[in-house]
Amino acid sequence: MQNFVFYNPTKILFGRNTISSIGPETAAWGSHALLVYGKSSIKQSGLYEQVTSSLQAAEVEITDHGGVFSNPLLSHVQTGIEKVKQNDIDVIVAVGGGSVIDSAKAISAGALVEHDVWKFFSGKKSIKKTLPLTTVLTLAAAGSEMNSGMVITNDSTREKFGFGHQMLHPKTSILDPEITYTVPPDYTAYGAVDAIAHVLEFYMTASDPETPVQDRIMEGLIENAITACNRCLENPTDYNGRANLMWTSTLALNGLTAAGLGRVGFPMHMIEHSLSALYDIPHGAGLSIVIPGWLKWFSKTHPARIASLGKRIFPSADIEEDSDELVATRTITILHNWFGRVNSPTSLEEVDIPQSDIPRIAENALALAKVWRLTNYTAETIEEILHLCR
Repeated sequence: MQNFVFYNPTKILFGRNTISSIGPETAAWGSHALLVYGKSSIKQSGLYEQVTSSLQAAEVEITDHGGVFSNPLLSHVQTGIEKVKQNDIDVIVAVGGGSVIDSAKAISAGALVEHDVWKFFSGKKSIKKTLPLTTVLTLAAAGSEMNSGMVITNDSTREKFGFGHQMLHPKTSILDPEITYTVPPDYTAYGAVDAIAHVLEFYMTASDPETPVQDRIMEGLIENAITACNRCLENPTDYNGRANLMWTSTLALNGLTAAGLGRVGFPMHMIEHSLSALYDIPHGAGLSIVIPGWLKWFSKTHPARIASLGKRIFPSADIEEDSDELVATRTITILHNWFGRVNSPTSLEEVDIPQSDIPRIAENALALAKVWRLTNYTAETIEEILHLCR
């Protein structure tokens, strides 16, 4: 296990009837909030009224900033930054999933600088201060509610880049599983896929070979994401199913899973970001396409690592005396088939992306590979992986 610093200052309020706490939790940090959210779902469900009532009761003034897309756009972030500067806003409140929270994080950092907020994502500038952020989570997926990362799509260049900094941690995040009852089946599945991908990236790319504590945590999270997702799809109002999926997604990317692993990478996300940037497909849907293809490519050189995962969480993958190569192949197949069973796509063809577009996708992904210092991923390597996504 490598030396590490685990730092996570986000306060979590988890469980039923916690939404009413958003007012006092926000008032502790400011008196005029920019309320960031998606489209009409939080108003239709009544959540918008719950949040605004709590904020008003705590004497927090509200400026609305709705309309975040599922793949959040830089232009919408820039509009939010202008609202902050024009209205003397001193705190941000995000009500939504990872896209909404990521947009809010970008606004919280971009509102305090004169340069374009995109310079954070392109690696040209670093964050020195942010506005405080509180969140109400509505989708179990990205883990943005308890981490220091954010992802935004530049709608001019069609680049989808991620950036992380410790100042981007939310101050408080409220996680009430009941408000995810209305999440439709496809996005429930896409969220579970996203959580699995976060853990898989760490599990497969860890540079330290001796991390049994982290391995057992990660294996358990993957197994629970699958089990909890199945429960939610079978019964959307299964409280414990929703609670387990929500907390699994949060833990998958709050810094704990990566502690002690040494250098890790996000190659699957790097490739998927190009799919959702170029074709505007849901992030989880893109990941369920990329994951099996990347694992097939990775298994050529690291079958034992994939076999280790399969032996722990997929009993049917492990047949006595079989080689690591065979166990790895079965593990990939089981995961691939589960994606199919929850109706998350597993090939480029399923989302109408032709094989002829692969060079274009690889070229787009290469820009992020350079920013994230994934130096082993050339355009040719990315194309090879994409050809296995079928």
